[in-house]
Amino acid sequence: MSAGGGKKAILAALSANAGIAAAKFVGAAITGSASMLAEAVHSMADTSNQALLLLGQRRAEQEADQLHPFGYGRNRYFYSFVVALVIFALGSLYAIWEGIHKIQHPEELSNPIVAIAILGLAILLEGYSFTTAMRESTPLKGNASWWRFIRNSRNPELPVVLLEDSGALIGLIFAFAAITLTMVTGEPIWDGVGTLAIGILLGAIAVILIIEMQSLLIGEGATPDEDRKIRDSLVDGTRIDRVIHLRTQYLGPEEMLVAAKVSIVPGLEITDIATAIDDAESRIRTQVPAARVIYIEPDLYRTQPAEL
Repeated sequence: MSAGGGKKAILAALSANAGIAAAKFVGAAITGSASMLAEAVHSMADTSNQALLLLGQRRAEQEADQLHPFGYGRNRYFYSFVVALVIFALGSLYAIWEGIHKIQHPEELSNPIVAIAILGLAILLEGYSFTTAMRESTPLKGNASWWRFIRNSRNPELPVVLLEDSGALIGLIFAFAAITLTMVTGEPIWDGVGTLAIGILLGAIAVILIIEMQSLLIGEGATPDEDRKIRDSLVDGTRIDRVIHLRTQYLGPEEMLVAAKVSIVPGLEITDIATAIDDAESRIRTQVPAARVIYIEPDLYRTQPAEL
């Protein structure tokens, strides 16, 4: 999946969240609903997050230089990590604080029907953003579950957008339920309860994203399937008969570093060894297109092989 696929999902989320945030702030001003205000802050944070993800993609496109010889691809991981922190700081902590305040000091809602109408519109827009992210993620997900895709994907933007949008939809349901209960029971405390629930939800999503993005930022290796393909591609059985060591690391969502030490069949000429290594690199790139930076060291297999 190229950056273009993720960019389409980001732009869809950006346009949807910008419209939703404006509508929610208007609704919060009219109704005085704390849960509506929490959702407005949530959408504003999400809009800022999409801008950060786009910035990360742009920074990642910088050419490699002497200071960063492997390029700037990890900018996409860094800005996705910042997004997780923004969700936690602006979304979760604010909503939790506002929810506790409204539970302790409940306030009557005015024009709750307006809030219901705005929430309905927001659900439609968030649904559009969410389905776009799902459609763009499907080629990467394959037959895996959505949860496994979020945990294993080396593309940072799509899991971020998926979790943001799913959290936004659930948060809208919480806000809808809180305002409905307030209308039915006449107890404004439900508005504070809904706000608190939104804050806890955002906190859970932020923690998941922080853990995943921190792992990507430090550097994750090939997936088990990619590792198997690389090992199979290295050995041809006639010139290269064993993989002694293999180390992999993603330098960016679409660029993997492969460093391998392989056992060469004794007696080969230098030219044959060079050809064997070139052929192995070609096989790896065919099987794992993300493997763009490949270093293969020829050696002889020993009972206790030397370290890389």
